[in-house]
Amino acid sequence: MNRNRIKELKKGSIKPDAKYVLYWMQQAQRVNFNHALEYAIQVANENYLPVLVYFGLSANYPEANRRHYQFMLEGLKEVFLILKKFNISYVLKFASPEKGILEFLDQAHSLIMDQGYLRHQRLWRDEVIEYANNNQKDLSIYCVDTDLIVPVEIASNKAEYGAYTLRPKIKKLVHDYRDFTRLSTLQNQHQVNMISDDNLLDINQTLDRLNLNQGDLPKVFYRGGYLEASKLLSLFLTQKVDHYLESSDPSTDYTSKLSMYLHFGQISSLEIYERMSLSLEQGQIDGLAYDAYIEQLIIRRELAFNYVYYQKGYDQFDMMTESWAYQTMQAHELDHKPYLYSLKQLELSQTHDPYFNAAMSEMYHTGFMHNYMRMYWAKKIIEWSPTFKKAYDTIKYLNNRYFIDGRDPNSYAGIAWCFGKHDRAWTERSIFGKLRYMNAKGLERKFDINSYVHRIDIMINSQYSIEKITKSLYDKTKEK
Repeated sequence: MNRNRIKELKKGSIKPDAKYVLYWMQQAQRVNFNHALEYAIQVANENYLPVLVYFGLSANYPEANRRHYQFMLEGLKEVFLILKKFNISYVLKFASPEKGILEFLDQAHSLIMDQGYLRHQRLWRDEVIEYANNNQKDLSIYCVDTDLIVPVEIASNKAEYGAYTLRPKIKKLVHDYRDFTRLSTLQNQHQVNMISDDNLLDINQTLDRLNLNQGDLPKVFYRGGYLEASKLLSLFLTQKVDHYLESSDPSTDYTSKLSMYLHFGQISSLEIYERMSLSLEQGQIDGLAYDAYIEQLIIRRELAFNYVYYQKGYDQFDMMTESWAYQTMQAHELDHKPYLYSLKQLELSQTHDPYFNAAMSEMYHTGFMHNYMRMYWAKKIIEWSPTFKKAYDTIKYLNNRYFIDGRDPNSYAGIAWCFGKHDRAWTERSIFGKLRYMNAKGLERKFDINSYVHRIDIMINSQYSIEKITKSLYDKTKEK
């Protein structure tokens, strides 16, 4: 493991009565390619101690709902079963993560945390460090960046202007961080006697205990967990990746659909990179398709993490984009808009635009939307809202409520991109000013967009499983 992934946040002293090394799992909800878990095992082996993995489960995670929790818990259930097979102890507590962990610090030799990137995640970690500084003088605390290939603070020390400024920095470093082979064996496999609030054997019962309100949301369409993510990656590598240059077409199904699994840390971007690279080395995939996918997986994704880490107001309208974008929005704030839709009309796909309606329906019913349609969807909300701020608030609300991978750095950066961040000024026009414009005629010119509308209709009304729908769509796409 590249040692630059590891930050020492608090230096403790020798603790002879320590019972375990404590790993606070939160961002990286997996065993495979988890540098933080690996470092916890290394520290434990140096001191011949067992490892205790802690997870704090709060029903009040910002803007999350029952659909998000079900997807996450399906993954955590897998994690706990794998940890058990490896004789690694775990404890789940129904508590806000930064509060529930405090009772386990007293007997810990050291605390290992995975890196948090969003504001509230970083505040959680800061609160625990502050508590330990005041109450646990001999506790050592380390933070390990395991959800990015190049750690966010190593790649850059500032908010980058765009992909073109971050790309050379990442490319110079990326091979130094291909640094995971396999998880070390824990030498002291003594089970830590801690009572967990739940073993997640019955996820629906757990969701009921959390008293989460599903509201009018449909049931989860996609299944969470590493095994499902690995299956999707295998499908992508064997059947889709060579068509990736065509994946911007919403009527095809050439995307990997791994964004939701990356969001919960159920699969590592490094593992995806390694498996992609192995397929390339063995001559199994096309080089141009490989380059295009890696650009999204590493450069674009890590630009989004750079954005939320360094942009102070990444989720606030007044602070999320560039000066030129605010100037053009101010100049066009009062432009006439032929269509104005309420939040409810947007949610229920009740607009004049069949392509927007299909995209919103995909989002509402499945928690996913084709990447190109995400951009179009957001641009239409800008066009149909009374003010730019209202549009921003509406996009963020719908994004965070319905997408399984909402509340993610990619989401916040993607929304800001629609308002000029990481983009450039375009030819000035009404309503949008110099912001990039997208319209229905563009979809019709570039894609078989009516096939996308038809596919979403089948998906929503069909009783088939997602696996059968995906296979059927892939077969039809091949015929083209």
